[in-house]
Amino acid sequence: MFDTLLIANRGEIACRIARTARRMGLRTVAVYADADREALHVAQCDTAVRIGPPEAARSYLDAAAIVAAARAAGAQAIHPGYGFLSESLALIDACEAAGLIFVGPSREAIRRMGSKIESKRIAMEHGVPVVPGYHADDQDSAVLQAAASDVGYPVLIKASAGGGGKGMRVVRGAGEFTAALDTVRREAQASFGDDRVLLERYLDEPRHLEVQLLGDKHGHLVHLFERECSIQRKHQKVIEEAPAPHLSPAVREALFAHALTMGRAIGYDSTGTIEFIHDSRSGDTFFLEMNTRLQVEHPVTELTCGIDLVEWQLRVAAGEALGFSQSALSQRGCAIEVRVCAENPAADFAPEIGTVVGYREPRGEGIRVDSGVRTGSRVTPYYDSMLLKVIAHADDRPTATRRLATALDDTVLLGVHGNLGFLADLLRHEHFAQRLCTHYIARAFPAGWQPREDDGLAIAAAALHGVLATQAAAAGRTAWQSLGAWRVPGGGAGGTRVLLEDGQRCVHEASVSPQGEGWRVRVGELERVVAATLVADTLELRHKGVTTRFTVALERHASEGERLWLAGAGRTRTWRRLDRWQRALTGAAAADERGGSRLLAPMPGLVTQVQASVGMTVNAGDTLVQMEAMKMVHTISAPAAGRVSELRCRAGDAVRGGDVLVVMDIEDNRGKTR
Repeated sequence: MFDTLLIANRGEIACRIARTARRMGLRTVAVYADADREALHVAQCDTAVRIGPPEAARSYLDAAAIVAAARAAGAQAIHPGYGFLSESLALIDACEAAGLIFVGPSREAIRRMGSKIESKRIAMEHGVPVVPGYHADDQDSAVLQAAASDVGYPVLIKASAGGGGKGMRVVRGAGEFTAALDTVRREAQASFGDDRVLLERYLDEPRHLEVQLLGDKHGHLVHLFERECSIQRKHQKVIEEAPAPHLSPAVREALFAHALTMGRAIGYDSTGTIEFIHDSRSGDTFFLEMNTRLQVEHPVTELTCGIDLVEWQLRVAAGEALGFSQSALSQRGCAIEVRVCAENPAADFAPEIGTVVGYREPRGEGIRVDSGVRTGSRVTPYYDSMLLKVIAHADDRPTATRRLATALDDTVLLGVHGNLGFLADLLRHEHFAQRLCTHYIARAFPAGWQPREDDGLAIAAAALHGVLATQAAAAGRTAWQSLGAWRVPGGGAGGTRVLLEDGQRCVHEASVSPQGEGWRVRVGELERVVAATLVADTLELRHKGVTTRFTVALERHASEGERLWLAGAGRTRTWRRLDRWQRALTGAAAADERGGSRLLAPMPGLVTQVQASVGMTVNAGDTLVQMEAMKMVHTISAPAAGRVSELRCRAGDAVRGGDVLVVMDIEDNRGKTR
């Protein structure tokens, strides 16, 4: 066994690999781009080496820089994690040239499975069924469009080198094909450096199932059972579990047989996953692809099989044989995993950037957290938006589901919006107990997900926090000391007025005044009389005999002023505190914008296409601008019919989240622009 391991990745997977390596007595080396200098994975390793600027192409995707870092730090092996260079032939070749061990399968296995086109050919040669489609080398646009007509619409365009839900579009008619093909090619080239595509028939009721394989370099290969990964958004997995529920024994055994057939066909010798799509209507199961690396969802297999997959990756890479056979393996209970991302589900899942100003992981029986963040971590636009994974294990699926939903309620992530509430609602939805399919999210929330209605306590807490903190400062104390029912000096009968702007830029005026041993808080027609205590970052409200606790964090910006983050009762909320001058400016801006529509960049990124021009008449839904951010292509469309009055971006521009890209004059009901 080697003694020093370089982890060629970042975030939660780098931290997770380091945890097992330390347990095995190995020294660990982190690599980091400039944007990750203070990242958690850097702090958790024994040594850290800078590999380049923030852009992934010049750092985490630079095989030469990775190998140079390993040699400088005295590492004998490199673990690539997943994503980035995990399936890179260039990294394998660089490792071989430098005399380093690549922790993963053979070069030939990665080469043969790295192309979805070739992997499907191998499957068909060995009798493993594949989805009807086009898997040939000719990439001429006219040939592809003709093939799509032969396959039959709807058809799925997929990047041949793709993964992680990137480089995929569903096309429902011939008129949409050319634009969708162009988008997939751009996204594939940007994400994988390869713009080749394949076509597949789009199935109406698909389940996404997969089988975990583990092999060694002595010819042994076993499966570690199946996982259900059907709950997806834009073809990217959201919730995964093991075992797959509502699956017949016949289908399960067929999955195992097909997976082992594919693994043996290429002499597989590490961890890897064979992915399948199962048509619930016909009962047919088709091979999709093989991921020749560790999967994001590997914890659910570890928890149900009792095997550390990273440990066995390292042992196999060092030349050890598997210490068990297929007959020795079994599953225990059920494990479910969710991916917690920096995104705002209430705003069409727009990715978020910022600094984590408050963070607390859930605890409890059967709960595991794989995280790459802590308080102070910066979430940047350069990398994937996933921050952590929360996994629950129990003897049965209903118990695991309840444990996981409660753990999400207990997770605190402040400073960026996250998808915690959305994930908890997915788990608690009545459909979760039924047979799953990849349309689960659209059917659970056909009008889109929105957080539950507030009972008024959260905004009362936001208004009270400022009053209590101000009182503490005036009394020579800090918010880190216990505060009771402080009275407001000079507040008089009217108390203190607090202006709070919510995420939709609506301004709420709250009145806070002492009443007995508590406070009267009035916001519009809403009124609450509460007792309040602020201790450290915990604000406790007592209303009608019920105590509700909120975790609070205050973020200060030079341009935006104070932003208050508040987590509690299963939700995270944020408000900006305004003074009278800011309120006046907000009103003036709103007045200036009446009669027009400003289309904003949803996040920082790069403008790749501008399809509008000043004076152009457009219809609702027309594409005006496309941009790339966090490895995805994002489309800015016209919200309604009208005319483009201003263009404030050009192709190639780097823009910030909230920058105005296009200004439109919107048509009224009579067809006149205003």
